[in-house]
Amino acid sequence: MTKTKVFSLFTEFDINLFKAGKHYRLYEKFGSHITTLDGEEGTYFAVWAPSAKNVSVIGDFNFWLDGEHQLNVRWDDSGIWEGFIPGVGKGNLYKYKIQSVHNDIITEKADPFARRCEHPPKTASVIWSDDYKWKDKKWMKNRKQNNALDAPFSVYEVHLGSWKKQVEENRFLSYKELAEELVNYVADMNFTHVEFMPIMEYPYDPSWGYQLTGYFAPTSRFGYPDEFKFLIDKFHEKGIGVLLDWVPSHFPSDDHGLGFFDGSHLYEHPDQRKGYHQDWKSLIFNYGRNEIKAFLISNAIFWLDQFHADGLRVDAVASMLFLDYSREEGQWEPNKFGGREYLEAIDFIKDLNTEVYASFPDVQTIAEESTSFPKVSRPTYDGGLGFGMKWMMGWMHDSLEYFAKEPVFRKHHQNDLTFSLNYAFTENFMLPLSHDEVVYGKKAIVDKMPGDEWQRFANLRLLYSFMYTHPGTKLLFQGGEFGQTSEWNFQTSLDWHLLQYDVHKGAQNLVKDLNLLYKKEKALHQKQFSPEGFEWIDQLDHQNSVMSYVRKGNNEKDDLIIVLNLTPIPRENYRIGIPKSVNLKEVFNSDDVKYSGTGNYINTNLITEKREWNNRENSLELNLPPLSMLAFKYNKE
Repeated sequence: MTKTKVFSLFTEFDINLFKAGKHYRLYEKFGSHITTLDGEEGTYFAVWAPSAKNVSVIGDFNFWLDGEHQLNVRWDDSGIWEGFIPGVGKGNLYKYKIQSVHNDIITEKADPFARRCEHPPKTASVIWSDDYKWKDKKWMKNRKQNNALDAPFSVYEVHLGSWKKQVEENRFLSYKELAEELVNYVADMNFTHVEFMPIMEYPYDPSWGYQLTGYFAPTSRFGYPDEFKFLIDKFHEKGIGVLLDWVPSHFPSDDHGLGFFDGSHLYEHPDQRKGYHQDWKSLIFNYGRNEIKAFLISNAIFWLDQFHADGLRVDAVASMLFLDYSREEGQWEPNKFGGREYLEAIDFIKDLNTEVYASFPDVQTIAEESTSFPKVSRPTYDGGLGFGMKWMMGWMHDSLEYFAKEPVFRKHHQNDLTFSLNYAFTENFMLPLSHDEVVYGKKAIVDKMPGDEWQRFANLRLLYSFMYTHPGTKLLFQGGEFGQTSEWNFQTSLDWHLLQYDVHKGAQNLVKDLNLLYKKEKALHQKQFSPEGFEWIDQLDHQNSVMSYVRKGNNEKDDLIIVLNLTPIPRENYRIGIPKSVNLKEVFNSDDVKYSGTGNYINTNLITEKREWNNRENSLELNLPPLSMLAFKYNKE
């Protein structure tokens, strides 16, 4: 058996950057890299294990025996073990067998930088490379405007394993199959972006991907890494951006994962108060350690660089910001200033966003952050965390709570819907109706609604219409667009058969057209993060449960007048104030028959009269359908 040869991809500069926590392309050096040395083909391996006494590469090429291929430790105190093994190449399976200086503890670990992993429940790493030829030059050239903060940004959130199954064979769709079916569907529904729940390799299906072990490998459940690139390429071909759910907040303690890697707390914080997540029974990264910072930021960059991702949705940011997150008194230690903020994690987040936007100014990072932590989506130079956007959890909770109420009681709770506008412009908010809202007994979105079937679906259409005309970007989880009636189950496919029924087809048509309206009408996106983009007409008509407002673009001619009737009682001859003397034309009606509405309430005479109303000199009367949203534009004539 050929022994390991001395070889390195690291320069002295690389090592200094790594130690300083400033090397953000570590994937070019660490892991397994197919290369040629002295005319011999083989693979170079590099792994960080500073507490190791010995490190061997074990695999299907040496009968998984340690000692056959030992790596060499570097002389520079970096803790990096490396070496070249001839004759080993693409497709070979491997792990690192590590003997620790601490009590000679032995660990067997998958490669933290592996580009491919075995199909779970198997846990080995796979030597891999691909020469995928990207075809998305046009998209990459133009994506700055597609991802801009003044562009329409409506996201379809997908769990690849349960969006649709191959029913006859009872299996997942592959990346290649999804590249046809999912891509065409998202395009047909007029979404601007798709977001994948974590696709990095994970061992345990019920974690939905949020317990990662293979940070640099797309899951093998659906195919090879180059096939995942093909899927992204196909989305780009259709002009659709791809966001990846990214999880730097915690990781599982599986034997082959990052936990207790070299017989020491290498990746996780050694203090349980900072290193263990009670809620998720998982480990927390040591954000104060330079090498860990470099590992995580390199990982974020990797997906943007190697897989052309258009943005990252960063999971569970709140859990990283606060030392007392989900902890009782005595279970956490204040920071050096006596506060609850996790200063090292905050510095890491700022460094992450600074690097992402410096290297990829045309992408977005989006924080799932549920607290009122200030300036989450403000630049780091302005004292912010540097994210592009932040989930608007308050809007989501308040809206769902409001829509769950019987309409007869809504007049007492109109503030639930109007309150979000008091803080809507403090951050760049994304309005999410995500997977979290349709699991664990929370019911499907449509099933949260009161009344008979017609009312439930009319309420659903109204909620979505409110969401799409409210300032901010949008996110809708799979199944929500056609009114899936059962809670999301990661083990089964969505209930596509429901589309044979008019109410479900109607909901789908509505979302399709709302996406189109959002894209087409500049007033809905040009100033979606600015108070100049919104003006109330009347938010105080609690008695009738009617709200009206103006959405504004850069030009007045693009303004949209929005009226919501939040009860099943039609309001005929309902008068609203209009900002100026004009003719209006209706551009959207959620009660249209193609959405399974009544189609009975038509507004033809849309000429304002000189009559003061809602503190405006001009007004007109409208017929408001039950549980509906109407949108009007100024007529050009």
